[in-house]
Amino acid sequence: MNIVKRILFWLLLACSLAIFLAPLLLDFITSLKTEGDIASFPPKWAFLPTFEHYQSVFSSSGYPFGQFFLNSFLIAGTASVATVAICLPAAYAMVRYGVGSRRFFSFIVSLKLLPPIVFAIPYFAMFQFVGLLDTTGLIWVAVIMNIPLTLLLMVGFIQELPKEMEEAAVMDGCAPTAILTRIVLPLIAPGVAAAAILTFIFTWNEFLFVRILSDVKAMTTTVGSTLFIQAYGIRWGDIAAAIALSVLPPLLFTFFVQRYLVKGLSMGAVKG
Repeated sequence: MNIVKRILFWLLLACSLAIFLAPLLLDFITSLKTEGDIASFPPKWAFLPTFEHYQSVFSSSGYPFGQFFLNSFLIAGTASVATVAICLPAAYAMVRYGVGSRRFFSFIVSLKLLPPIVFAIPYFAMFQFVGLLDTTGLIWVAVIMNIPLTLLLMVGFIQELPKEMEEAAVMDGCAPTAILTRIVLPLIAPGVAAAAILTFIFTWNEFLFVRILSDVKAMTTTVGSTLFIQAYGIRWGDIAAAIALSVLPPLLFTFFVQRYLVKGLSMGAVKG
């Protein structure tokens, strides 16, 4: 019976992986085909690989795709740091001092339940008024959109910490700022890292607000990949290469930091 369960488990796992990885694999295969092989029917599975589409994306596409990559890293990295810097002291004040712990916290977290399209027009009107379209406005949007989840995680992490250590630090004359930076932050460092990692991934994969609030200067790879859909035709090979390149950094990043992500998210999983 145990053998049957194991076989079923591995079959289910293999099917799940195939369903999950099939789109990525097909995209990567398409990016290695020539235009003739892409248009062939039935599809060709045996072909001579070519990297012409990857070269075209960066050199002959007419779009600054390298700048799009840099924008993605700058926006996602800055948003991760800023979101953690805002939510950490806010969560500490809510948990230890009760500041806004009843109504404000519930209100902020509940905003995550709303569809992002609800904020599209207000954000566009606001950033157009202050002149932040196609500039740093995307960073502010990423921070605002990721605050509810990050704040929820931070509150859970801090609630798990025993108060005795902080009380002992107060008796020794330690200021609240020092307690936060020297005691609380090192103890919940895995949780802070997990929140920063999630913010980075969500910001990198953002499409809606990048499409609405950017033109070329602040455009990221997610929207830049769609520029190859043009009036005179769709450059399928270039689109596949651009998508493969845009997916690669978050995949590699998640692969290398997954242990920190799992460790951080498991901190507040069990409350004693």
